[in-house]
Amino acid sequence: METIAIIGGGASGLMAAVEASLALRQAGAVAHVALFEADPERIGRSILATGNGRCNISNACISADAYRNQAFVGQALMHLQSAYAAERGATSMRTLEANPVLERFADMGLVTREESEGRLYPMANKATSVLDVLRSAAAELGVDVQTDKLASRVDAPAPGGAGCFNIRFADKTIAHAAAVIVAVGGRAASGIQLPEPLACSDMQPVLGPLRVDARSAKLTRQLNNIRVRGTVHLGRGGHRIASERGELLFRDYGVSGVSVFNLSRFAQPGDDLVVDFLPDIPPQDMERFMMTRRKRMRKLLGGPLTLDRFLEGLLLPAVSAAALRQVGLRTGDRFTQEMVPQLCDMLKGMRLTVEGIGDERQCQVRRGGFPVERFSPATCEALDVPGLFVTGEALDVDAPCGGFNLHWAWLSGMLAGRAAADRVSSGEGVECDGSCEDARKRSSNKRSPFYTDDVNPSSGRDSRLPVASRSDGPQATAHAGGSCSSSRAGKPHHLRRPHHPHRDERDKSRNQRGGNASRNARHRNR
Repeated sequence: METIAIIGGGASGLMAAVEASLALRQAGAVAHVALFEADPERIGRSILATGNGRCNISNACISADAYRNQAFVGQALMHLQSAYAAERGATSMRTLEANPVLERFADMGLVTREESEGRLYPMANKATSVLDVLRSAAAELGVDVQTDKLASRVDAPAPGGAGCFNIRFADKTIAHAAAVIVAVGGRAASGIQLPEPLACSDMQPVLGPLRVDARSAKLTRQLNNIRVRGTVHLGRGGHRIASERGELLFRDYGVSGVSVFNLSRFAQPGDDLVVDFLPDIPPQDMERFMMTRRKRMRKLLGGPLTLDRFLEGLLLPAVSAAALRQVGLRTGDRFTQEMVPQLCDMLKGMRLTVEGIGDERQCQVRRGGFPVERFSPATCEALDVPGLFVTGEALDVDAPCGGFNLHWAWLSGMLAGRAAADRVSSGEGVECDGSCEDARKRSSNKRSPFYTDDVNPSSGRDSRLPVASRSDGPQATAHAGGSCSSSRAGKPHHLRRPHHPHRDERDKSRNQRGGNASRNARHRNR
């Protein structure tokens, strides 16, 4: 039985496992879907930490414009939409406009609700409900889940397509597979070696708080843990790079909050952060706003105003005092008309200088990974290594807060899972010449057909782990239907070719010495 191996049991990996199993069932094919997770205890732990434990599963306004490498993401979105429409066998506007990710979760039983800015959460308001439906679906579809399996390297099949992928783990075991989906998170992506020319670029933490320089920190320390709302602009060399409206949280080392998290994707040391406390008032109207406010307040109070009294009801007292000090004013000074330009600058442009990421532990994603130019947007399959897929955060794709990054994890997992299943069920997998089966038979581990022991005679211990056989469990053998979103979608689904008949060790040795080249050549010419 051929194997689809998925490395990483987080959001993208779990979705890839479910989608691959569903696609196999729709094709009427049988294969072993194995999910390997480095965590020693459970899969999906990272999902539980998303959205402050509520799991911001997606967004109602998904657009490629929100993503880094948006052209790649745009094509991926289009291909998944086409695959969903083909699977449902309908071309109605509702089908064409549906969110395939949410529809798949609905198939698994999850109900979602929308909050501000299009954020989508599970109806139960707990991340555990998302993980529960994924784990249940994987179990019901016969996915072989194994924990405490840290992958360190993936070896490609032999040149010419013969053989299979070998996945090497930290415990010295090796798994064989016809297709491999690498769905590890950003921190782990740089720790797994893939076949050349695939190389992981440096992973930089983003979507987190920002540290400011020493001068700016004198201000932020005075306002530590105070929250304000407004618009924050990111500037560089006198040019505005990006702007975000929302909550800003002052910290002793700098600033945090959703608006800052989003700007951290673009920020560089030396950039300016400009805080606009009154974003609804255009700059050209500020002086008139200030004079009108002063006139109304003086009319009521019947006397002159101090600066702290003038700013009451506009800013928090601590924010007013700190901001006034930054522009050389004091709270007890009498408010005069000559001060209006300074106050306008303060309210529309409190300036801070970026030094870098504030606290990497709070960063939600890592930027970098495997370059998207090396992969097909239709399937997330490596262009130079057929049968190898990379999904989620391991690809150089990231987006702002609001459910966009999790949506990419689900989306890319669905594309890769379905394409890997299509590859195996259509007989295009690298195992179809029986080389992987031979490798399994040669394994000294009789407890599992999917592992061989690493050559390590000096270790003095048996590092092999058994793999639960799925021969008596639920198999993906249901009715045919659906289609794949890969470039092979137009090819008919059918069962894989049977392996070569069993040969004794003498025949096997003879084939290895002289018959492999001619057999592989015949296979390639078919």
